[in-house]
Amino acid sequence: MGEYLKISVPATSANLGAGFDVFGVALETPFDIIEFEKSDSIKIEMHGRDSRYIPTDPKRNIAGIVASIMKIPVKITIHRNIPLSSGLGSSAAPAAGTAFGLNEMFSLGHSREELVQIAAHGEKAASGAAHADNVAPAIYGGFVIVHKKNIISLMPRSIGIVAVHPEIIVSTRHARAILPKKLSLEDISFNTGNAASMVVGMMKNDIDLIGESMENRVIEEIRSNLIKGYAQVRQSAIEAGARGVTISGSGPTMIAVCRMDDRENIAKAMISAFSENQVKSEAFITTIGKGVSVLE
Repeated sequence: MGEYLKISVPATSANLGAGFDVFGVALETPFDIIEFEKSDSIKIEMHGRDSRYIPTDPKRNIAGIVASIMKIPVKITIHRNIPLSSGLGSSAAPAAGTAFGLNEMFSLGHSREELVQIAAHGEKAASGAAHADNVAPAIYGGFVIVHKKNIISLMPRSIGIVAVHPEIIVSTRHARAILPKKLSLEDISFNTGNAASMVVGMMKNDIDLIGESMENRVIEEIRSNLIKGYAQVRQSAIEAGARGVTISGSGPTMIAVCRMDDRENIAKAMISAFSENQVKSEAFITTIGKGVSVLE
């Protein structure tokens, strides 16, 4: 049992178009840094990006909620780099990081599957539902398939990803609430086919197949209306070399999959297209990365 632990937790992107509530990937950047110190009670300190918007009351802070689920008194200091409400797993990172960190520091012996379940219940406080499509890749790394209680992880190599985060507010709860409760058989068949192709693409490191498989009927079409300039940004990315473009999680971040060498040009094209729609944005030029890891 240690006195101190420092970890990094990656941003994540869920759905990848085809795999609503099933697929997720860990991104190499951005990432949060979390420190844990022994304490007589649960205490939270927030630093870095958007930290002023996040409560430090342990009962209202996701890391604090996970610590209370695990019944561990600890001081948690979070250094944020993942933008808030971005569709990049900003609530999954502290949930997954805290579950992993406390398990490591206090030698609790939980399996990775158990840590995903604990983290998902912590994230429920943010999104209103205990989904594991962000917390699972944060813990496992790579490309992750979450179905029922099964978690399958693959580690594709050299898959270029550009994540462009516009200054648009999209509520996860609202983005979920506007979705229809039923899809047509034709749309289900299309989405299922793309999901199956996506898995093969990830297994083969086939960027073209991954890109072709990112299209999602109905869900993507409805959510795209929440992102000003969506169609133009998507088209600009394709013209600059993106093999596929979709909304990251519930948005507003848009992600493009491409060859590693094309990332810079695609980032510029997407930022420019948002700018033409009077929307400021920033790009994370990244790839599929590892999960949460111990720094010291």
